[in-house]
Amino acid sequence: MIALENASRWYQQVIGINDVTCQIPPGMTALLGPNGAGKSTMLKLITGQLKPTKGRVQVLGQEPFANPKVYQKLGYCPEIENNYDEMTGYEFVTLMGAMTGIPSATLKNRVHEVVEMVGMTVNAGRKIGGYSKGMRQRIKVAQGIIHDPDVLILDEPMNGLDPVGRREMTKVFLDMAAAGKCVVVSSHILYEVEAMTSNILLMHRGRLMAQGNVYHIRSLIDSHPHRITITTSDARRLAAKTLDLPYVLGVKFDSHDPRKLELETHSPHLFYSAFPDIVLEGGFVVENYESPDNNLEAVFRYLVNG
Repeated sequence: MIALENASRWYQQVIGINDVTCQIPPGMTALLGPNGAGKSTMLKLITGQLKPTKGRVQVLGQEPFANPKVYQKLGYCPEIENNYDEMTGYEFVTLMGAMTGIPSATLKNRVHEVVEMVGMTVNAGRKIGGYSKGMRQRIKVAQGIIHDPDVLILDEPMNGLDPVGRREMTKVFLDMAAAGKCVVVSSHILYEVEAMTSNILLMHRGRLMAQGNVYHIRSLIDSHPHRITITTSDARRLAAKTLDLPYVLGVKFDSHDPRKLELETHSPHLFYSAFPDIVLEGGFVVENYESPDNNLEAVFRYLVNG
């Protein structure tokens, strides 16, 4: 459904992507790489925002640049925050739906349908200017899927979402992929895509380094324990819950911030699967969680430096 043939995009002397050739089929595909790898440039070429300096880009058999026929069948959730803050969520999604050509007779029902899909029914009547980062992400997804596109492009869609929100958005994306849509999700966090797909593209310094199975790539960094940092108002109780898991090796607390704990696990994929249930069942409020070991920087170092 998406094809790049020797595609390059340069910004004067700076290379965005260089000589990329690949095909992306229906279903879920993850575009992975560290920040600055060229992921956003590649997505802008696919969505027709940029024209390749060299090579070809095709979406649904047509070149997407300045092509309304492609835009009608393509949904896009950008990484940047540039919403209409004075609009409510409903108004914003309605505007985007009207611009895609959805008939007015069916538009209102469709808006309510997609708003419910992304878990924003309670907050969609509020102005976007008062939304949290997670709410903004959800409403951006809603506008991206309002017209039921055949191709959905998502640039870092999990930013700002809590564990429950990540799981809910993952279900939305998987349902679309299962319906035969082409869903492309960019991310620099490996665990985000594990629950979605094994079909990945690895970018580094503007080049497509590899296409392959995410579990093989993951095996490159799973031989050593992973550190995971969690910020919560009830750090000690959460620590006790996580220590009950057989694959958690240990927990230590931040001496400067009592809300932070750092745990080590030899099976991060098992921990990330169990963590949302721990949060829900324990009633924890998690402000942030991240892993300095659980991104593709370490994998790319291995691949680049051998």
